[in-house]
Amino acid sequence: MPPPDTMFCSQQINIPPELPDILKQFTKAAIRTQPQDVLQWSAAYFCALARGDTLPVKERLEMPVATQKTDTGLTPGLVKILHKQLAPKENVTKEELEERWKDLCLPKEQLDSLLGLGNFETNVEWMKFFALSCSALSGTILSAMKHACEILTEDPEGGAARIPFDTFVFLYTYLVQLDGEIPQAQIDSFLRSLEEPVNRQEGMVQPSNFANLDGLETSD
Repeated sequence: MPPPDTMFCSQQINIPPELPDILKQFTKAAIRTQPQDVLQWSAAYFCALARGDTLPVKERLEMPVATQKTDTGLTPGLVKILHKQLAPKENVTKEELEERWKDLCLPKEQLDSLLGLGNFETNVEWMKFFALSCSALSGTILSAMKHACEILTEDPEGGAARIPFDTFVFLYTYLVQLDGEIPQAQIDSFLRSLEEPVNRQEGMVQPSNFANLDGLETSD
């Protein structure tokens, strides 16, 4: 006859004092991030926590928009996570990007498509991949730039979403050159049209500066 299960009283069970807060923060992070694969994401979360790395956690809950429907791909919140994790390195290996992408439960087909579009091989220049990620969020280059401003800005949520003009020029120029449908004269004219507001804003540009400009939209 097998021995009865060992019985413990509450005084015999040692609960690490930090455990409740760890579980509380994990639960809040999972609710904000809404990962498609909770187990995959949880493994990435606790590995990052143990290493002291940037956690794969959205800053806030994102409500799906009508155009997303059942899409499980990139969102602004997920692009921002990737940017926080990878931007400090400037150049990242394809393997590391694939790992971070998998941690966020994003479809590999979408990553392969973006890598192919940018002709990336072993190493990936992060800000160029960031630009392509913003273009994947929308249908036009200017709307991609609006996403870029909102993700990169240090302004509070709902603010002007300003970013340095040099950063804007780099991202915009990369996207339009990759697109290849906007004449160089039109690109130059567009950037010149931003110089006046940029000078007023101490070298910063914001979406309201280019939101109403005509003739510069093209599908990505």
